[in-house]
Amino acid sequence: MKGRKTIHFITLGCSKNLVDSEHLMKQIELSGYKVTHNAENIHSGSVIVNTCGFIRDAKQESIDTILELAAAKLEGKIQNLFVVGCLSELYAEQLKKEIPEVDQFFGVKNFEEILAKIGAGYHKELLSERVITTPRHFAYLKISEGCDRTCSFCSIPAIRGNHISLPLEELRKEAEMLAQNGVKELILIAQDITYYGLDIYKEQTLAALLEQLTEIKKIAWIRLHYAYPQKFPKDIIKLIKQDPKICKYLDIPFQHISDKVLKLMRRGYTKAQTLELIQLLRKEIPDLALRTTLLVGHPGETEKDFNELLDFVRETRFDRLGVFPYSHEEHSYSFENYEDDVPVKVKNERVDAVMQLQQKISAEINQEKIGKTFRVIIDRQEGEFWIGRTEFDSPEVDNEVLIPVISKLKPGNFYEVLITDANEYDLIGEVKIEH
Repeated sequence: MKGRKTIHFITLGCSKNLVDSEHLMKQIELSGYKVTHNAENIHSGSVIVNTCGFIRDAKQESIDTILELAAAKLEGKIQNLFVVGCLSELYAEQLKKEIPEVDQFFGVKNFEEILAKIGAGYHKELLSERVITTPRHFAYLKISEGCDRTCSFCSIPAIRGNHISLPLEELRKEAEMLAQNGVKELILIAQDITYYGLDIYKEQTLAALLEQLTEIKKIAWIRLHYAYPQKFPKDIIKLIKQDPKICKYLDIPFQHISDKVLKLMRRGYTKAQTLELIQLLRKEIPDLALRTTLLVGHPGETEKDFNELLDFVRETRFDRLGVFPYSHEEHSYSFENYEDDVPVKVKNERVDAVMQLQQKISAEINQEKIGKTFRVIIDRQEGEFWIGRTEFDSPEVDNEVLIPVISKLKPGNFYEVLITDANEYDLIGEVKIEH
């Protein structure tokens, strides 16, 4: 490996994978290597692919990417090929046999081994540092690793292991470094942020973490993703309501509403508890943007169960919603214990039905915003528009605000924007005031 100074990273899958790549990239950079991320047309150096292994489509994308790079290695375009992450954690032995062009496979927790293999040093005291691959003004902050939940459809515990919280002081240090590098928006992520602190502090400590992070002067927005509904930490409600730095935004993946399906999914809560939590959140934080994720076609889901889910979506009117068809994944409880008894065609039809309903709801909610003014952060310029977001929208997955480029704006800056038009998933506006 000596003399090969460029390491190209390709990150697939979720934002949690992205954070892992950013930390590893920094460690490699500290040893004098040049690192790139998701570069196109790689023709030299070595490549590290950080894979996803969560569902079938993600696995296939990871395998296709590895095969493409293996071919590039055979053609002499790259020198070395390493595979890390979730897919490698689950299937390293099989992959070694099927894709021998890969120099080595690593799992999700092999930082030291990866660094040693490429000839880079391991700087434990600098593990909080990262190469930021997102636009400079926002970054993801992973507050814990793994998961102790036993949801039937999920293989994450098999991949990532048990829940491990990062200490408050480490997260504060990492957030301060991010702020010093220009980050204004922190997006807190984990498999389950509500579980934070139970392992090391013996109690849910998300509120204490939020209080620490709001003290960082350069951080303007803090956004919460992936809050598990069961035993929701109600002490964060007051913070979201009162602290202007904490976005009035919550991502809570409810997955379903039928008591029968929730039990099959091993979610640990009921329909009544779900409705009670939603009612509480909307009563205490009237302007809260509530995002959820749903799963259709789980083994045992009947047409009656699905219609109950549709009624739930219709009545709850989520601000943001994503829906996925069930995938029968190895290393999950469902795979071992249930028959995948809902046909693929039916699953896809159910996904379409939910999204058509949500599209109508989203359009109606957006129409109500016309004539109102919102604080917007600008992410980028795209064609004839500046693209920004309100505090009610997370990057890449939610609504965007489109502002004609006749205004001279700057990515990362905040502006007061008057909404002049809207469609299902976008707002159109004009700048009134710059912050």
